[in-house]
Amino acid sequence: MKDQFLIDKNRKLLLRLCFDGSAYHGWQVQKNAITVQQLLQDALMRVFGTRPDVIGCSRTDAGVHANDFCCSFETGSKLSCEVIVRAINAYLPFDIAVKECFEVENTFHARYDTVAKEYIYKILDEEKRNPFLYKYSLHYSHKLDCEAMYIASRSFLGEHDFTSFCSAGGSVKDMVRNVMLFEIERQENLVILRIRADGFLYNMVRIMVGTLLYVSAGRIFYGDVANIITAHNRTLAGPTAPAHGLYLDRVFYKNDI
Repeated sequence: MKDQFLIDKNRKLLLRLCFDGSAYHGWQVQKNAITVQQLLQDALMRVFGTRPDVIGCSRTDAGVHANDFCCSFETGSKLSCEVIVRAINAYLPFDIAVKECFEVENTFHARYDTVAKEYIYKILDEEKRNPFLYKYSLHYSHKLDCEAMYIASRSFLGEHDFTSFCSAGGSVKDMVRNVMLFEIERQENLVILRIRADGFLYNMVRIMVGTLLYVSAGRIFYGDVANIITAHNRTLAGPTAPAHGLYLDRVFYKNDI
């Protein structure tokens, strides 16, 4: 199989993945836990005979899913992108899949070249649990007040310092982010929140969701969300919603790769 490869250190590939995060401790390699990045690198080792350094578009927490996760690496392989997709998928578990492969410029960076990311959060608001959705949506046993949640969500739009919506432990110093889109859609008993921004702080989406759940329950008035943002105080916002309802849904680059 080595005869199929020619050395070209400047070839950089971008992969678009999707994965069910239920069994994994997020994206990034950890010493004592199984992660998506680790299994992808294992598969790349099987395909290319080397273990390339893989750069992801972001980190994801344990239990978080992805419909569109981007990562890049360098390789000396001359295999076509179509063949590479099939080869990598042959060595990945069934809950991780490569959707597409692109050749990109040598200067491309999967994380720093992103211009926006879009997340969705799924909530099942009915009394009875659904055994087919419990890993993939938050079960909430009361009907959500989507109108109040939507009104409150308008305060998130635009550029703000989102310190109130960041968990402790993050290493980022600049807390300003621009939220471009915040939608709430009901599909029968499934409520889907969609949030797009130029970047996200640690647990930012999950804290936004937890805050809107408090708005729905009447524990936070929808008109107070703007004040919570300007207070720069995490204790004023709602709880951090569980990870299993969260999906990285789209990643945007300047060239719309």
